[in-house]
Amino acid sequence: MLPAEKSMPSTKIFIDRMKSLVAFIRYNATNVFAGKSIYFLILAIVLLFAVAIFYVLNNDAPPGAQAVYYFLLVPGILLIFYPSAYSIQSDMDSRMIETLFGIPDYRYKVWLARNLTHYLVVAVLLLLLAVLCRLGLATFSLESMLFHLMFPVVFLGSLGFMTAVLTRSGNSTAVVMVAVVLFFWFAAESLEGSPWNLFHNPFADVEQIETLLLSETTLYNRIYLFVGSVIATMFGLLRLQQREKFV
Repeated sequence: MLPAEKSMPSTKIFIDRMKSLVAFIRYNATNVFAGKSIYFLILAIVLLFAVAIFYVLNNDAPPGAQAVYYFLLVPGILLIFYPSAYSIQSDMDSRMIETLFGIPDYRYKVWLARNLTHYLVVAVLLLLLAVLCRLGLATFSLESMLFHLMFPVVFLGSLGFMTAVLTRSGNSTAVVMVAVVLFFWFAAESLEGSPWNLFHNPFADVEQIETLLLSETTLYNRIYLFVGSVIATMFGLLRLQQREKFV
């Protein structure tokens, strides 16, 4: 058999796997917001405009990258809130969770991939909102803005996933997540300049002598959020091994 003929089966297997992966991502992307993605997108745009208008009415200076970061962070939290809080409960209500437990290595192949799909969808939506802000409000780097926005968004999404696994209730998870967001929101002033601030703004206007300090704080903040996201996700995946609590 020629070498080319030997490689044909492996090539076909690779193509089939890629088709399955694309279909899986497309399925999860369309179900991120339980078929209501257009409503969440409209709500995110309305919320963005409301925050921007409120800022403009209460400030004489035009918004810069520092303000735009918060403009986009608010709809980002909104967009990750529903899928992180209600995905497990939706699986339980639809009896889909029984099927998912039957898939080999389900906790890695299904829920981990689903969470990554959630983050990808939210990132695309935030990118669209960031383009609107750049066209109408201020000039900033889209790549840098999206990069920094995803750290608190992914952390809250991972925390919501872990909480949803622990409580097995979307409503209970929603209450916990609202409490966490409000806590850090009210404590933002006290935590200003601290790497433990969930809403740390890397685009803050500081004196030139403080630029190095801001960069160091941003680095540690992003490391903490990344490690926290990984720990929360892994803890949630490990808890999902106790299938008798969900089925």
